Amino acid sequence: MSRFSQSILGPRVPEAEYRAHRWRYLTPTLVLMAARVLLLVSIFFPYWHMELEAPQYPNGLFLTAYVNHLTGDVREIDGLNHYIGMRPLGEAAAFERAASVWMIIAMFLLVEGAALVHTRWAVLLALPAVSFPLGFLGDLYFWMRSFGLNLNPEAPLSNSVKPFVPTVVGEGGIGQFKTYADLGTGYWLACVCAGLVVVGFYFHRRAYRPLTLARLNDAAQGATA
Repeated sequence: MSRFSQSILGPRVPEAEYRAHRWRYLTPTLVLMAARVLLLVSIFFPYWHMELEAPQYPNGLFLTAYVNHLTGDVREIDGLNHYIGMRPLGEAAAFERAASVWMIIAMFLLVEGAALVHTRWAVLLALPAVSFPLGFLGDLYFWMRSFGLNLNPEAPLSNSVKPFVPTVVGEGGIGQFKTYADLGTGYWLACVCAGLVVVGFYFHRRAYRPLTLARLNDAAQGATA
């Protein structure tokens, strides 16, 4: 292995060392494996839910957001939003929904690569997976704010509704409409993934940092010999 490759990938574990401390080196690999599997599985679960209460819909309207599509009473909610001048829900985060599955697959592969890198560079590979839950919330808030503050002034009820920021999590509403929003199973799986990545890097550092220090020490002794 070249010196450059070794500086990126880090030291390899000697066979005798691996046999003597098998679980020390298996633990970060297994934790990071669990993390990336949970992130991949999150694709198939909802990330966000919203219930809308309106006088004309006594049973409520429901909206569920996955990373790549919306389900529920989308058409009915769009009809109500039209009266206050809000754009159709399908126009929100169109790029994010189209690219989300590929982005999650990319993060899956990056975390897998991080398990093979035995230097601090591994942290950079896993950083997208750690920051993904916050990024999702930030993007959701951005689009909710954009839609709520840019109402069509020519809408039928534009004079009775002032621009507002819809509630991302919790109870909210405008006028006679009430909303209840919460985060879904998919989002929490992504959060558990982020937490496991952090835990995995604790064990990763504990396993491979001594090998890195030993290599640097050997290099320093060779230079002074």
